Amino acid sequence: MRLTCPCCGMRDRREFTYFGAADFLARPDQDAGPEAWDNYLHLRDNPAGITRDLWYHDPCQSWIEVTRDTVTHAIHATRALGDAA
Repeated sequence: MRLTCPCCGMRDRREFTYFGAADFLARPDQDAGPEAWDNYLHLRDNPAGITRDLWYHDPCQSWIEVTRDTVTHAIHATRALGDAA
């Protein structure tokens, strides 16, 4: 897989570190029960189709958002974090 870094151009996936979904999970309150913490730590959606993910480009030390299709593996868009949506 190849990703386009907004700073460096088209790069191999091995230059990037996957962080996770671009939609952040709400952290449970500190006094939440064990079930709430277990769900927060271990349960994640695994959607088939279009997703938005966060990736870190190691060489230029930039965070990017990648819109990709988990079924076809097509990359639809990349943008540097902080850019206008």
